[in-house]
Amino acid sequence: MWKRDEAVRPVSGQPTAPPPSAPIQAGTPGSRSETSQHMEKDIVNIGKSVVIKGELNGSEDLTIEGHVEGTIQLKEHVLTIGPNGRIKAQVFAKAVIVLGEVMGNVTASDKVDIRDNGSVDGDIVAPRVAIAEGAHFRGSVDMQRKGIAPQPQAAKPVQAPAPAVAPQPQAQQAPVQAPGAPQRVGA
Repeated sequence: MWKRDEAVRPVSGQPTAPPPSAPIQAGTPGSRSETSQHMEKDIVNIGKSVVIKGELNGSEDLTIEGHVEGTIQLKEHVLTIGPNGRIKAQVFAKAVIVLGEVMGNVTASDKVDIRDNGSVDGDIVAPRVAIAEGAHFRGSVDMQRKGIAPQPQAAKPVQAPAPAVAPQPQAQQAPVQAPGAPQRVGA
């Protein structure tokens, strides 16, 4: 299979044509599945020697094995922090899979998954959260349901104060004592 791929690659300046030993027809199921798999698997990898400082935005799935500091925004895509990945950033993505270390808040519209040996130091906001045995997490979790916006505190109903009642004179009030305490008679 390795040699077949080399044979398909065009050499610069030569027209592209399929090799004679393997004719490809437009309607064959094999050509469709290869093309659709190649298009669906648009994943970008950031290697373990790469360091990024600043804002990282994207419109495809991303795997980070290196170091990122700042902000990561992949609103409609999956972010995977590999075992060698070290993140010091605010993360916003559709889904986040943590195999390395994340220091910062993580917000996902679908799911946050902290796998074995994964580590998150920060707050998580996502409708679904999974933390594997052996994972590390320090922070808070807010599992908001999809489509339900959090209500601001000012919108909560406030109880009206009870009407003021004038105190009525009473003869003598007995002091309240803790249960089990010896009772005193007369004062």
